[in-house]
Amino acid sequence: MKVYFAGSIRGGRKDQNKYHELILFLSSKVEVLTEHVGDTGIEEIGEQDLSDKEIYQRDLEWLESADAVIAEVTNPSLGVGYELGMAEKLGKPILCLYEESSKKSKLSAMVSGNLKFRTFHYHDLDHAKEEILSFINSLS
Repeated sequence: MKVYFAGSIRGGRKDQNKYHELILFLSSKVEVLTEHVGDTGIEEIGEQDLSDKEIYQRDLEWLESADAVIAEVTNPSLGVGYELGMAEKLGKPILCLYEESSKKSKLSAMVSGNLKFRTFHYHDLDHAKEEILSFINSLS
């Protein structure tokens, strides 16, 4: 199974360590197409070795080839929102993870109100990992 993991890059990297841990966990279960999202070397300016057009084309190809999408949506991101919309249009199963105790932001109604998204409010990363396992198992 191939999973597209979405998390904020240019929208802010304050949750990068969280992405890294979730991607490590996820990659022990499935193929993660977007492991770079958790990379500590990527800052808010994004990837340096590809143009914006190349990133867009690559990411769209990954989205199309993915069996499912998992997005950490606590930190608002235009890119993640776009990816979620495209994944929905492509008919991909989608899990959105939101840190329940977050004082950073309120979850967009476009995510929490979308019944095509499986939205999960977690209180710690172990809780999020349990939901990831449940989501993956529901697709098998």
